Amino acid sequence: MPYKSIENAADKYDVVVIGSGLGGLTTANRLANAGHRVLLTEHHHRLGGLATWFKRRGHIFDISLHGFPHGMIKTCRKYWNRAIMDSIVQLNNIVFDNPQFTIRTTFDKVDFTSILTNRFKVARASVDDFFNTVAGMNFYDDRTMTTRELFEQFFPGRSDVHRLLMEPISYANGSNFNDPAITYGIVFSNFMNKGVFTFSGGTDKLIEMMVEELEKNGVTICTNSRAERIVIDQGRVRGVEIDGRFIETACVVSNAGILNTIDDLAGRASFSAEFLEKIKPVQVNNSSCQVYMGIREGERLNDIGDLLFTSTAPAYDVDEMLDMETRSRTFSLYYPKTRPGHDRYTVVASMNARYDDWAGLPEERYQKEKEKMIERSLVDLERYIPDIRQKCDWLEAATPKTFQRYTLHTKGTSFGTKFEGLEVSRSLFNDVKGLFHVGSVGIIMSGWLGAINYGVIVANDADAYLRS
Repeated sequence: MPYKSIENAADKYDVVVIGSGLGGLTTANRLANAGHRVLLTEHHHRLGGLATWFKRRGHIFDISLHGFPHGMIKTCRKYWNRAIMDSIVQLNNIVFDNPQFTIRTTFDKVDFTSILTNRFKVARASVDDFFNTVAGMNFYDDRTMTTRELFEQFFPGRSDVHRLLMEPISYANGSNFNDPAITYGIVFSNFMNKGVFTFSGGTDKLIEMMVEELEKNGVTICTNSRAERIVIDQGRVRGVEIDGRFIETACVVSNAGILNTIDDLAGRASFSAEFLEKIKPVQVNNSSCQVYMGIREGERLNDIGDLLFTSTAPAYDVDEMLDMETRSRTFSLYYPKTRPGHDRYTVVASMNARYDDWAGLPEERYQKEKEKMIERSLVDLERYIPDIRQKCDWLEAATPKTFQRYTLHTKGTSFGTKFEGLEVSRSLFNDVKGLFHVGSVGIIMSGWLGAINYGVIVANDADAYLRS
């Protein structure tokens, strides 16, 4: 898709949105739909942030694991359009395979209730109480209870049950046993509504459809255009410097990471001492690694499941999941049904990871570690597709350094920040007038559904500010 360069943009806009993740795209769309003149600027040549894609030798790869709750259907219908909503389809075949259990599930409340009571022999009353408890959780609940304490309350000593309930959420938003129980409960209960869904056609189709909507609403889109500084004077936004050019605006919505926004774009000198105190507890969440496998044209894969949560580790262990040589990974299988009209198969292996483990490696060691990660993923997948090596004609790996390079996120985080980041993100515009943040913060606002819903919330805030 041809987009404008910043040289062709106007000198002044009502709003400048920095970054084109799903939060930024949604905010831009909502504000333009409300009648504001909007510039969307993206430093990369593709839109989408972590919801984007790349092409290799005829293959199209979504860059990371994508699965979201049923709530995306209503959200996309309400805040985007019906065509996008109609492209959302359920992933019916979710597989868990580890030393503690092997199960297939539709990943919804009914099926999980059956699995917990019949397979894991948990009392029905405990299961119902657990689901009712997490379904009732909200942002304002007690934050002192940890997810570990929540599990021990309902399923004491049941490490197998804990693994079933926790492992997929760790892949979804980087959370672990030590995070507040409410952050787990809100995300898990969303998925438990009606299962896991994805976008038929892949992220390339999704972003194309979103761009059509953005352009229909009059958004100016500039790629290869890096925002260097948000210009702030006397506590108010005055504009943005983008590739050496000043664009005047009274309102900026940053879809960069919250710490990138504060440190790199605005500068800490722009904020009050009281606000800077709020930043101190903020923890950047972990990153991830991917291995991309392209299946040779004409080769086919048997349907072994849509998502495979696999591990040879004896129990759920967040440190093990983050280790460079982790034995735990998720395989996303893209069949032709996932990308209609594209008769090719691809597989993406996803692993959680720490940026610091990869960042300091000498280049030769770094490349060797990527090769070893590809090999471990192939060995693991051979348990399900024995001839996977012969079927592949493309293998490639991404690390936290890759994500940092293309997203500019602090330490290449895939999931933004831990829970403390949400309050900082929400209070940004109280400290600097006209400065707003949208993106993955507080674990809850991670993933596709969280990003889009947060985009709507922030668009409403920015709209109210502009109209005042």
